[in-house]
Amino acid sequence: MQPQRERSEARPRAGWMVMGERGRPSVLEVCRVLAVLFSLLPSVSLQCKIQKCNTEYLTSSANSGPEKDTCVALRVYYGCVARTTRSCRGDLSYHATKHGIEDLMKQNNCSRDGPTSPPRARTPQPPQLPPPPVLPDSQERSDGPEVCHYERSLPRDAAPPNYTHCGFFGDPHLRTFGDDFQTCKVEGAWPLIHNKFLSVQVTNSPVLPGSLATATSKLTIIFRSFQKCVEQKTYHAETDELPAAFADGSKNGGDPNGGNTLRVVERVPGQHVEIQARYIGTTIVVRQVGRYLTFAVRMPEEVVNSVEEDDNQDLYLCLHGCPANQRIDFRSFRTRAAGEAHGAGRRAAPHGFTYQSAKAKCKERLPVEDLYFQSCVFDLLSSGDINFTMAAYYAFEDVKMLHSNSKRYHLFEKNALSGAARRGTDLLLVFLLNLLAVLLWTEHHL
Repeated sequence: MQPQRERSEARPRAGWMVMGERGRPSVLEVCRVLAVLFSLLPSVSLQCKIQKCNTEYLTSSANSGPEKDTCVALRVYYGCVARTTRSCRGDLSYHATKHGIEDLMKQNNCSRDGPTSPPRARTPQPPQLPPPPVLPDSQERSDGPEVCHYERSLPRDAAPPNYTHCGFFGDPHLRTFGDDFQTCKVEGAWPLIHNKFLSVQVTNSPVLPGSLATATSKLTIIFRSFQKCVEQKTYHAETDELPAAFADGSKNGGDPNGGNTLRVVERVPGQHVEIQARYIGTTIVVRQVGRYLTFAVRMPEEVVNSVEEDDNQDLYLCLHGCPANQRIDFRSFRTRAAGEAHGAGRRAAPHGFTYQSAKAKCKERLPVEDLYFQSCVFDLLSSGDINFTMAAYYAFEDVKMLHSNSKRYHLFEKNALSGAARRGTDLLLVFLLNLLAVLLWTEHHL
């Protein structure tokens, strides 16, 4: 990792190096890249029309030509994508496409202002894409240059990096980089992480028909190109398909100069995969527990905060948590469940567990009654799926492996008030104090 200034100067090298004749990208080449991307990324919802932009220009004339023609084509493409912003706000395909076109416009010195006459229509031709090369594993290679190793790239007098952790598991439960712990609904596709180096998107499906409880059935991770260290790589997993390689079949970052800077390591076949991104000091753990996936990451604070200047980060769950309208009141649920446990007949949940039997089962794996224990109880009561006990257990094991502060492994209900809620409480207090001041001033002058 370079100092901030040097990294910003190196930024144009990263991105989508889609070059046509004489180093100029054609719209068809842009579309081919996007077509590959869309085949790898799940769509957020039917409301998002981002793929229409891709399809539209695959059927248009896009031969490489003068710079002005290239810029016109890119502006048309960018305008089409921009019009989908409202419906595609949380779609990883939208953000990846937008950044890719912006990179191409920078490489070709294209301004966003200018003529936007669409290219001439022609009979569509299916793109002829060669199969992606299967690259050899990099485990036998060297670690690569210092710029490709995060800690070695820091200035010698720099303070040790501060590593943070985010986890996502169960029905689902989210532990943010700021150690907020939330239980969420978030059905469908949602972005967990999105910064200059990588993007992570999860797709959550209902655990039972008609239930608010969801769990992760798909996961997509995109690592962006970075200098001489790695080429752009995509990792995609879903239920019963936890591959030990990237989407192109390779197990490493693809550039021999980068050495072991990005690689997939299979810990338990079909159950536990670890992705090591040394060039950004990041480790990602993906597991399949029962029918669903869990996600955990260890990432330097500098990388966490390396967001694009014009990006709205409010939607990225690991950074800001779940939106308020997607959160489940964990403590109210626990109070209600505990009350029912003392009611007549000690009624069981519809799925077979009582509050007491769920606590006993979770206690077998999670002896400390922290929020991981409480999330296990919640999951058993809401789904009846015994596998969620192991999901909570492994989530806590990943915390112990990835979190840099051993005093923060356990989180309890008194810590569960999120940063957003704390900020809301502070704002309310300021408002009340101001209101009191106005009332006192009014009374004094009457």
